Amino acid sequence: MPPMEPTLNRPLRRSFVKGLVGTTSFWMASGSTQWTESLAAEAVQSYQPTFFDMKEYQFLEAASDRLFPSDHNGPGGKALGVAEFIDRQMQTPYGHGENWYMSGPFQQGPANLGYQLPFVPRDLYRKGIAGVETYARQQYGKEFTALAAVQQDEILTALEGGSVQLGEIPGRVFFEQLRTNTLEGVFADPLYGGNRGLAGWVMLGFPGARADFMDWANQEGAPYPIGPVSISGETA
Repeated sequence: MPPMEPTLNRPLRRSFVKGLVGTTSFWMASGSTQWTESLAAEAVQSYQPTFFDMKEYQFLEAASDRLFPSDHNGPGGKALGVAEFIDRQMQTPYGHGENWYMSGPFQQGPANLGYQLPFVPRDLYRKGIAGVETYARQQYGKEFTALAAVQQDEILTALEGGSVQLGEIPGRVFFEQLRTNTLEGVFADPLYGGNRGLAGWVMLGFPGARADFMDWANQEGAPYPIGPVSISGETA
C-alpha cells in the first residue's frame, strides 16, 4: 500500500510558504490583491468537472480554500484551480489506483504501516465528501459550502485530529488525501490544471521549467527578474 505523507501543521499558508521561501534565493514581487481578483474571475469560467458532480466540486473549492487561504502572499486554493487539478487527477492511473497494491487483507494498523483501506483515490473522495457533508449537517444543520469559514475550519480541524469517522473512512485519512492533493494543485505545473496563472510558483519565487537559470542560483536573496514558465510555455 502507498505510504501516507506526514501532516503539515496548520495554518498551511503562513507556515508552509514561509518555510519554502526561506530555503531559496529566488523571489518575485507581484500585486497579490489584483492578481487574486484576476484569478478568481478566471476560476468561474467554463471548466466542467468530469468525475465529481457539481456539489462535490464546490466542496473541493471551499475546502481547498480553507486549507490554503488567500492572503497578502497571494491567492488561495479556489482561485488557483485546486478543484480542477483534483478532478483531472481522478481520470489518471493515480485516480484509479492502478499502481497501488490493492489485495487484502485490509485492516487498520500502526501509522507507520501507511494507508490500509480498500479504496483508490476516486472512491476515497466520493465516500469522504459524502461523509463530511453528513457530518456538517449533523453538527451545523447545513452543507459544508454553506457554512461560515470558522465552521469549515472546525470541521477540517476535527478531521485532521482524527475525532471524526466518515462511514468506512477515518476522517484523518480523508484529510491527508485532501491536504496532499491541495498542495499538489497549488504548486504543480499549470499543465495539470492547478497553479492557475503560475501564481503558486510566483509566491515561492520558483522559476519553473526554464532551461537555464543558474546565473541566478547564488544571488544572495536578490530578486529573480524573470517570471516562471510552465512546461507548456505559459508564463506568469
